[in-house]
Amino acid sequence: MIGFLKHSWWKVLCISILIYVILGGLLFDAPEMPVIRQTIRNVYFHVGMWFAMLFILFLGMINSILFLRTGKSQYDIKSLSMVNVGLIFGLLGLITGMIWAQNTWGAFWVNDPKLNGAAIGVLVYLAYLVLRASVEDEDKSARLSAVYSVFAFIMFFMFIMIIPRLASSSIHPGLDGNPALATGDLDPSMRKIFWPAAIGWIMLSYWMAEIVFRLRRLRNKVEEVESE
Repeated sequence: MIGFLKHSWWKVLCISILIYVILGGLLFDAPEMPVIRQTIRNVYFHVGMWFAMLFILFLGMINSILFLRTGKSQYDIKSLSMVNVGLIFGLLGLITGMIWAQNTWGAFWVNDPKLNGAAIGVLVYLAYLVLRASVEDEDKSARLSAVYSVFAFIMFFMFIMIIPRLASSSIHPGLDGNPALATGDLDPSMRKIFWPAAIGWIMLSYWMAEIVFRLRRLRNKVEEVESE
């Protein structure tokens, strides 16, 4: 038991935080916001998941760079695993965002630079998987994917953070004076759930990437044994 807690304490903490976030997000009091009203609770899930996505995709880029520098396959497998998990959180972020949009703007999708940039960014990473699968030579596929991963993260960041801010207008919070976390407009009563949510989703993304990495490495070893 002591050995388990020594190596897995952060997993127990992750589960505890997310239980608190889910229960708190649904049951704790939240301010009645204009227009969005009680759907403000979605900030614990939608924004937290996007934080997790950016975090794990950033780690994927770092592992791609390490693979290009060292040639060690473990970094390539880690990068691929992190991209897979990042896409899961990206799709969850899009889904929660669409649900929020339907309740706020009356449509699941609107022509908005922030929303369009997020969708394009996810497509950029889906193209990473297509590129990887289209090259038969494993070493060449790994190196091309690693290079693409670096540029994919840069492009993704530009599509969701830089280009929307250069747009003339946006109804998405965070642009043109709309309430955003960066402005400190988040109600103080919500911060006690929001920041644990961001930490919890980030921890979960890393945990999931670790599991995917181990499964991929195990599968590769099995394939090597079978090929002998």
